[in-house]
Parts: sequence; structure tokens; C-alpha cells
Amino acid sequence: MKVAITGGTGFVGRELTKLLVQKGHHVFILSRSTNNISNDTTTIGWLAGNSQPEKKLEGIDAFVNLAGESINNGRWTVEQKKNIYDSRMQATDEVLRIIKALKLKPKVLVNASAIGIYPASEDKIYTENSPTIGTDFLAKTVHDWEKKAMSAEQLGIRVAYGRFGIILGKNEGALPLMALPYKMFVGGPIGSGQNWMSWVHVKDVANALLFAIEHDLQGPFNVAAPHAKRMNEFGKTLATVLKRPYYLPVPSFALKLALGEKNQLVIEGQHVLPTVLSENGFNFEFPDLTNALNDIYK
Repeated sequence: MKVAITGGTGFVGRELTKLLVQKGHHVFILSRSTNNISNDTTTIGWLAGNSQPEKKLEGIDAFVNLAGESINNGRWTVEQKKNIYDSRMQATDEVLRIIKALKLKPKVLVNASAIGIYPASEDKIYTENSPTIGTDFLAKTVHDWEKKAMSAEQLGIRVAYGRFGIILGKNEGALPLMALPYKMFVGGPIGSGQNWMSWVHVKDVANALLFAIEHDLQGPFNVAAPHAKRMNEFGKTLATVLKRPYYLPVPSFALKLALGEKNQLVIEGQHVLPTVLSENGFNFEFPDLTNALNDIYK
């Protein structure tokens, strides 16, 4: 199978590329840099100069769109929020343009998304059928991103979008920042500690994206481990794995001062179930938080 990936050099993209290569597939990575990652990948320039990636993508079977400014980079200033939003819209517009230009269309577009589309809640449980959409910046960004990606259906292509939970990996994503206080022996409850954290191991994100390609998933699918944790329990588990104490609370106002609007990623959360994946027979490699963290910090 031939798979094109935007954002292939990022946190999730590298894990997906590694998985696809291991499975014997060939990966085309669309990047502003044209240096090949390995002999099993082909790097194609895009979003720069007069690049025309469609000329090298005829015959691809699937397109995976992961491109966009990381929500973990810096404070959410007005400028940064614009970068987060615009980078996703512009990249997806270019993906749609490329697909339109291909004589032989790929069978599927799998687009990144996020569980931030659901409103924060300490008592609700969300599935892909939940009609409620949040009203904050992240929810609007995700909603518009999904809507734009869905327009590929008009080209006769199956579209699926994975709503990622909090992705856990050792050196990237949210976990390094969350683990830092524990490593300094000052970890403890964040805010009320009752907010939900729907987490997922980065390996399971890659597995889920490949599953979506191979199993005809369509529309939204939540990419979060089946057992979400309240922040108190998540913190205690992290402390145990790191062999560190868990006792100093971090008040909400301190996080708001430190992170600004971005604090919602830490002190707010959603309890999300991966219903579509489960009903279609997907098995998480790391459904248990302790096992996931032990794998990351092994």
C-alpha cells in the first residue's frame, strides 16, 4: 500500500511512518524539507515555492493529514491561536487541492482531529454520537477542521477523522510537561483533581490510524484508551511509575497565570470512549495506564 502523510515528521507522524514501514507499506511524506527519512519513504516538498506534490503521488492508496501547528507550543496568544487555526485550514486546503489534481484518487482520507471538540465536563461521557460541541477556541478549531476535511467526500473519497485524546509519549506531547514536577519531587493534584483525562499511548494512535485506513471507518472515531482517568488518579499512577511522591497540589489559579488560556488542556477535560474503534474490533495495545507509562519510561 502507498500512503501519503502530511505532518509525517511530527510526533504522531513519525510513529505512524515507522508502523507503516514495519508493515511493508511505502510512505510518501509531504514536507517543506526534502530529505528522505529512510529508504522506505519518499519525501516530497509541499507548501513551499512552486512545489507540485501531486505529480509524484499518482497511485497512492490513502492520504493521512496530520499537519498543523502544535497546540503544545508556547502560550496561546492571539498570534499563536491564529497559527494553530490557519495552519490546519491551509494544510487541509492543499490536501484537497492535491487530491482533486490526481487522476486516480486515493480510497480514503484520514484526518487528524481532537476530543477537544467535546465540552469539558466532570460527569458526562462522550462517544462519537454525542451531539454536543464545545464553544471554546479548541472546539471551534477542531469543528472547522473536520468540516473542511469532510468536503473530500464530494470527490468520492471515504473520509474518517480521528479525535485524539491526550497523547502520551516520552519526549513530546503533554506528558513531559506533566511529568516534570514529579521528577523534581513536587508533583501532586492539579486543580480539583476531578477533571477527566482521556489519554492514549502514541503507539495506539498510529495503530488506530492504520486501522481506520484498512477497516473502512467513516466519519469521527475517538482515539482514546478505553479507561479514562480523573487527574488525581492519573497523577498518582504517574508518580508511582516514576517512583516519586504525590503530595503538593497545584492550584488552578497558578496554572492560569502560567499558561493563560492554554490551561484548559490541563485543568479541564472530557471523559471520552473509543466506541467506533471498539465496535469495529480494534484492540488497544495499551488499554491500561500503568502499562502504558511503564512502556514509555522503561
